[in-house]
Amino acid sequence: MTSKESRAVDYLNHIRDAIERIESYTSELDENTFLSDELVQDAVIRNLEVVGEASNNLLKNCPITVSKFPDIPLTSAYQMRNAIAHGYFKIDYELVWRTIERELPTMHEQVKEALEKIAK
Repeated sequence: MTSKESRAVDYLNHIRDAIERIESYTSELDENTFLSDELVQDAVIRNLEVVGEASNNLLKNCPITVSKFPDIPLTSAYQMRNAIAHGYFKIDYELVWRTIERELPTMHEQVKEALEKIAK
């Protein structure tokens, strides 16, 4: 295993931790509350950037690990990170909410399962 490949666990932990932060920020909210709370939006956006950046690091540096867990949507996460990071005040917060509700729970489970398998 290359030294870069050995960082896979770190990157997966970054993704898991960022998703858990997003869940903690939004678990008691409905969509309307999220859409009207700029502080929560900013916190979520920051952590989506972490998810995306860690996903990109996995894609670039850890091809062996990525090949073992092809269902984790790393490319999509990185693409969302780019849209957010370069969108500034043009972020579609309704899309962000749908991502929180529909995509992140599955990704969270996939990342936790990957970490468990790597630990064995």
